[in-house]
This record gives sequence, structure tokens and C-alpha cells, in this order.
Amino acid sequence: MWTIAKSKDWNFLHENFDWVKRMESVPQDPRHHAEGNVTVHTRMVLEALEALPGYQKLEAADQEILWAAVLLHDVEKYSTTVTEADGSITAHGHARKGAMTARQILYREIPAPFAIREQIVSLVRYHGLPLWLLEKPDPLKALVRTSYEVNTEWLTLLARADALGRICQDREDLLYRIDCFEEFCREHNCWGIRRDFKSPDARMYYLLKENSSVDYVPHQEPEAEVILLAGLPGAGKDTYVKKHFPDLPVISLDDIRREKRISPTDKKANGRVIQEAKEKAKLMLRKKKGFVWNATNVTFQMRSQLIELFMLYDLSVRIVYIEAPYAVLKQQNVKREAMVPVNVIERLIDKLEVPALWEAHLVDYVIS
Repeated sequence: MWTIAKSKDWNFLHENFDWVKRMESVPQDPRHHAEGNVTVHTRMVLEALEALPGYQKLEAADQEILWAAVLLHDVEKYSTTVTEADGSITAHGHARKGAMTARQILYREIPAPFAIREQIVSLVRYHGLPLWLLEKPDPLKALVRTSYEVNTEWLTLLARADALGRICQDREDLLYRIDCFEEFCREHNCWGIRRDFKSPDARMYYLLKENSSVDYVPHQEPEAEVILLAGLPGAGKDTYVKKHFPDLPVISLDDIRREKRISPTDKKANGRVIQEAKEKAKLMLRKKKGFVWNATNVTFQMRSQLIELFMLYDLSVRIVYIEAPYAVLKQQNVKREAMVPVNVIERLIDKLEVPALWEAHLVDYVIS
């Protein structure tokens, strides 16, 4: 069974993980965290989690996932904490940045199975959502997306422990908000499960169109499918394409770079490479012809721009995310015909956002 550490003793964690050690130096606003720094808070949250009946009922492997998520939930308060002009202490963006750091730790330093790692990452990313969901412009749409990334029942346990593991005057209000989040999840069929749709096209229509109904089912089905590859250099994307899509046209950014003798590190020239690839794609999109788009696509922003383009022509999109373990990735990169500089790969790992299930009509995870 995977665990984040062979011992849960705090002294062991403090001595073996720099990211645990640095929690001691991170202050918190006494209005919301009168208990003290991030170390004190994290230890209190862990104790609160272990005391929750819902946590105690979980299988041991699931408990390990939640325990690791709590340990990591404030890992990036270290880099985001600011003392404002009025003396208040804030840590805006710590959940989003913390999720990225959690993925890097569980990929590079403490290798975790893919599904476990990504569940921990999502729990860190959304640990504050139960408190603020109903204040969002479209709470239901935000919840539906989240239900495709994280177990909302576990998320509620984490949020409840986070509220109990602090000293503050508004604790009862925090717990009330979490209760409301649970009821909202249950009401909209998102409690511990993904919100179901009649078809992938219905889900995509709801998530991409403003003011759309969650129950609306489009009448027109896509005529063809675009395969959008995603994965770090050396993960095995080219090999996968040759094996599984031998008859489909392939638009490869690496091929265009080789043809024009452009380095992957030449940012200005890479803009021209992407533009040329998009023009090739439009030719096939107009003909309603399926094809493979082969590039790293490691960020949500890059994928979303491409998916928006493909769907303008009423094609469905399947993301195929390919991943190899960190050690294997480095070995495979060395064997590539055009080896990518190590520093480039490390930067891409730092930027990596694994595709979520809601991003496309279908998302396949190919994990070696």
C-alpha cells in the first residue's frame, strides 16, 4: 500500500522533507489562525482528520490519500504568504500553486501511482472550495467540473478537518458552509461521484456554453474525432501514435521543427511552428476529417485553445495523456533522435497540468 512516508511521526517528517520543515517559518493571520504558524495548523488538521467518523470508515488505502492531502494542503503558503499594508496576513493562490508542487513532489521525489497522485493533487487544489462554492458566479458548473477531478465526499472531509484544525471565531460559520456544500453536492448528484450526462457532447456543451442547462442534450453529434496528445518529451507519444493510429494523418510540432531546423527552445520560432500546425489542422477540420495533433500540451491553457478551435468545426476531441515514471522519462529522452535539454524537461514538469476528465469528450490516460 502506498504511503507518503514510512512514518507519520512529525519529527521524522520534519527531518526528511524540506517542504515540511519550512512550514515552521510561515505565519498566519491570527483572526483566522490564532493557533499559530502553518506547522501548528497542519498538525491540528491531521489530528482533526483522524478523529472524523467519515475518515475512520474509509479503507486504509483511501485514508492514506486523504492524510497525504492534508499534509500537503498548505505546502505553498510558504511562497504566497504576504503581510498586507493593514497588517493582515494573506496567502492568495496557495491552493493552486500547492497542487502544482504536490504533483512535482509525488512525481519526482516520492513517486505515487498516477491515480493516487492526481487525487491528492486535486484535494490540495480544491481544499477551500467547500467554503466558497456558493459565492461563485455559477456554483453548479464549478461543482460539476470539480466532480470530474476529485471525490467530493473526501474533499468535504478535508475541508471539515481544515476548519476544525484551527482556532478562530468563525469556526461555526465555516462548518455551516461545509454542510451547505455537502447538501449542494447531494442535490445535484455530485456526492462522491461525477455528475452524469446523457452523452459526452452534452457534457461539453454544458461546460463550454454560458447559461446552458445541465440537462440539455444537443441533437447534432460530431462527425469526426481529433486525437489531442499530451505528455512530457520522452513519454512515448510518437510510439503510441504509430501503434494505435497508423492510418490517421498526424500533425506533429516536432516534425515541423525538424523540417525547418528550429530548436525547441526557440520561443519566437515556435510561435510560427504552432501557427503552421494550426493552418494544417484547419484544412482537415473543414473537410470534417479526423487527425492526430502530436505535441506536449502540458498546460490547460494550450489544450483549451486547441480544443476550442477543433470544436468550432463540430468535431469531438479525445485527449490521450501519456506518462512515464520520472526515471524512465529521463532514460527515454536520452534515446530520442532529438534529445530535449534536461532543463527544458524540468521546466515542463514544473508547468505540468494533467488533463482533467471534463476537458474533452473523452480523456484516456496511458500510464506506463
